[in-house]
Order: sequence, then C-alpha cells, then structure tokens
Amino acid sequence: MKRLLMFLKDYKKETVLAPLFKLLEAFFELMVPLVMAAIIDRGISGPDTLFIWKMGAVLLALGIVGLISAVTAQFFAAKAAVGFATKLRQALFAHIQSLSFTNIDRTGTERLITRMTSDVNQVQNGVNMVLRLFLRSPIIVFGAMIMAFTIDVKSALIFVVAIPVLAVIVFGILLVSLPLYKKVQTKLEKLLGITRENLTGVRVIRAFHQEAEEEERFQEENNTLANLQMYVGKISACMNPVTYIVVNAALIALIYTGAVQVNVGNLTQGEVIAIINYMSQILVELIKLANLIITITKALASADRVAAVLEVQENTTSVKTEDGVDGTETIADRQGRTSIDRSESKPYLIFDHVSLTYEGAGDKSLDNLNFSVNKGDTVGIIGGTGSGKSSLVNLIPGFYPATEGNIYLEGKNLKEISEQELRARIGIVPQKAVLFKGTIRSNLQWGKEDATEEEMWQALEIAQAKEVVEAKDGMLDAEVTQSGKNLSGGQRQRLTIARALVKKPEILILDDSASALDYATDARLRQALRGLGREITTFIVSQRASSIRHADLIIVLDDGEVAGM
Repeated sequence: MKRLLMFLKDYKKETVLAPLFKLLEAFFELMVPLVMAAIIDRGISGPDTLFIWKMGAVLLALGIVGLISAVTAQFFAAKAAVGFATKLRQALFAHIQSLSFTNIDRTGTERLITRMTSDVNQVQNGVNMVLRLFLRSPIIVFGAMIMAFTIDVKSALIFVVAIPVLAVIVFGILLVSLPLYKKVQTKLEKLLGITRENLTGVRVIRAFHQEAEEEERFQEENNTLANLQMYVGKISACMNPVTYIVVNAALIALIYTGAVQVNVGNLTQGEVIAIINYMSQILVELIKLANLIITITKALASADRVAAVLEVQENTTSVKTEDGVDGTETIADRQGRTSIDRSESKPYLIFDHVSLTYEGAGDKSLDNLNFSVNKGDTVGIIGGTGSGKSSLVNLIPGFYPATEGNIYLEGKNLKEISEQELRARIGIVPQKAVLFKGTIRSNLQWGKEDATEEEMWQALEIAQAKEVVEAKDGMLDAEVTQSGKNLSGGQRQRLTIARALVKKPEILILDDSASALDYATDARLRQALRGLGREITTFIVSQRASSIRHADLIIVLDDGEVAGM
C-alpha cells in the first residue's frame, strides 16, 4: 500500500481537509448528549420552556453545522479517492504497456485485467472510507468515553471494559478475513480467465459442440468463488451482531448503575440519559468501524496485488566483458571470438549463436542460430509447426530477449538500441491480424500518424488491399469494428500489411501474414514487395514453399535449430 500512496501526492489538501471536517462533525456530535442532559435536568424538571427553546435552537445549529461539515468532508474524500484511482489506473496501464512479452506471459492477461478493474476499485473505496471514517470513528469512541468520565467515573468504567472487548472482536475478525479476501480475488481472476478464454474461442467451442462442458467448467469455478465469498462474508457478518451483544450488555449495565446512582442522588436523570447516548454513539461508530475494517481489508488485499504488478521490472540482460565488469559487448569486443567474420562482409543483421528459452520452459525454443543478412535481402523462414519460426522473428524487434548470444543491427548490439528507435525502424505484421475499432484511415495511421492519403493508397496498393478499400462506403473513412470483425480474414491480413508498409520500415517482418490469401493474391503481393527495391530487408515466415522460393536466403527450422540454409 505504501507504494501506491505516492499517487495521492497531488491531493494533499483533500487528504487533510476531509478528515479535518469529519473531526469537526465528531466534535459537534459529542456536544449533543450534554445539551440533551441540560434540557432534561433544567428545562423539563424546572420546568423552563424558554430554556428548552434555546437549547433546541442549539441542537438545530449543531445539526446544521455537523451536516455541512459531513458533506464537505465527503466531497474532499471522494475527490481525493477518485483522483487517486485515476492516476493509479493510468500508471498501471502505462506500466503494463512497457512490459515485455515475457513479463506479460508470466503475469497473465486475466490477472492484469482484474488488477486494472476490480482491484483498483477496491483500493479507491478503501481510500474514500479511510479519509471519511478512519479518524472520526476512533475520536467518537474515545471522545464519548472521556465525556462519560466527566459526568460520572463509576458509570464510565463500564466503557473501559466494553471498548477493549470490542477492539479484540473487530481486529480478530480482521486478521482472519484478510487472507481470505486475497483468496477471493485470486479465484475471481481464475473465473475471469475462463470467461475470457470462452469469449475468445466461442467459434471453436460451438464448432466442437462443447457448450455444455464449458458451462459446467464455468459453473464449477463460479460456485467455488461463491462458496468462498459466502464463507468470508459469514466471518465478516459476525462483526455486527457480536458488537451489538457487547454494546447492549454495556447499556444494560449502564442503566442499572445509573438507576442506582440516581437513587442515591449522585447523578441526575439527564446525566444518565447523556451517558446512555454516549454508549449509543459508540455502538453506531463501531458498526461503521466494522464496515470500514472490512472495506480496508479488501482494499489492502487489492493494493498488494496492484503493487505486485507495478513492481514487475523489465528483464535486463548483460554480459561479462573481458575485464570481468558487467556491460554490453560490442562487435569489436568479440572480434576473433566468433565464427562470423564481420570485418569483410559487414552484413546488415547478424545472429551470433543466438538461443531463446521462454520463461518457465523446460527446454530451448531456439538453439544456436548463427547467420547474417545483408541489407535489402528477402529472408524466407520455413519449418513445421512449433519449429520456432515466430520465435525467431520476435527476437528482431526485441519482443523477447535472446537468452544466449547476441543480435547485431548495422554493427550495433540490439541491447544498445533503445526500444523506441528499434521499433521505429521495423514494420511487423503478426500471425493474428488485429485491427482496432475506428476507420481504415485511423488503423493505417498506427503505422505513421501523419501519413498522407497518397502514402496510404500506395501502401494499400502494394498490400493488394486497394480494391478492398475502394469497395467500401467512405473508402479510407469506412468503419472498422472491434478486431475488424466486419472484414474477412484475407481483408484483415492485407490491411495489416498495409499498416506496416505505411511507416516505410527498414525491416519488414511478415509472420505467416498471408495464410488467408489465395495463391494468386499472395503471388501479386510478393511481386509488389520485390518492387520496393533494396531499401527494405524483408523477413517472410510461411508454411508455403512457393511464398519464399524467390528469397535471397531461406532458413529451414526444425525443433528450434537450423536444419538448412
């Protein structure tokens, strides 16, 4: 939670004023029983009607000022809590965007979604309730006890016994329920994962007629979550009735003690009523405190989970220089110690004994890749399913860091090139064609924000998507639904290729991105790409031998190793 408090730094005024006005409200509330005692002892017993009217006006004034204080406090508390949650959510989203594929794979998409939504909302509620009640409730409880001592010490001793008992109950339930609420959030993540998996794969589920099995699996996890929530809810629900029992027992003791004291003349009837009112105030505040404790328990559990995501750092890979100091090797450092001779050929891109092992994997996905590519070459990568084709091209933009060896671009280690610079030089078309909600124009502008219409149409023509766009109402301004669901698979692939071409990259990576195209369209696309000249170095991953047969270099992969070139 301490890590998250930094997001409250812009709301220092609100975090001070909210509890301050709540304390002001508490002060006025503590005055009410004394005024009531005066009305009973002097106004009613007197009788003094004018005094009753005066004290009634005082009660009304206390109520109005208390109401204004309460509303003001809640305004500042809400402003601070909502602002805090907004900044936290923005920071969390920005941090997730900066994470590598390895860290995202390790954390899990469903966990990140839960932290961005449910957990942040829980923390927001916790901050709001703390600012409103965390100081007010203890002040009322101990203030009421002190005020009772000013009236009668013997009766007030009952408060001294009751309050510690109530504290043990409240904090005992807190200690039991805190780890359970963490389990609830973990189960919620699992349920969200199943939901996301089903929504993503709904077509596959229906194609294999697995609806009943998936419903059963969801129901099982849903029932597990519900049972755990009911269990922890029952524990938390014990707080109010147990608190009522203790407070009502104290009230009975107060009434008995007060009656005896009135009978012997040590107390007036108004003073007994005041002491009972103070006990009633304690009851109300302890109920609020009990609910506050439950909210804080949930908030703390969620805060730990959000902080855990913010603490995930990028994997930094360094090598040892010859003098033993950590650093990043340059080509000069490794001259004469590699099988690749860079001094003569000076190739554009070099894979120097590169291996890749995914996080948590038992074996290498790529092993000892050693080859070089000249600028402007077309490189074809082919192999069976699971041979490591996508893993290889994912190393070039740095989506996954090489676990062994180094990759050099124009003689510079990829580790020395900033992510922003590297990605700006590379155009990527992933296996799964992903378009975003908006228009064709807005999707193409992902490649280049200030792209002109001429540049867009040129990219569309090369990607064989020009006729697709021209057939749409509005053409470049035609609507694209979420994930491009209003387009066919082939249309989506061609538009994603055009999006990569708009930025005019130095390196173009086509990761099996023409699988939905027919052979004639695929052939026209390859011919158009060859017409771009030697300025673009192209990597084509494909299952079709015909798609890569004219490449300058063909790499055949088998189980993560180069079977032939």
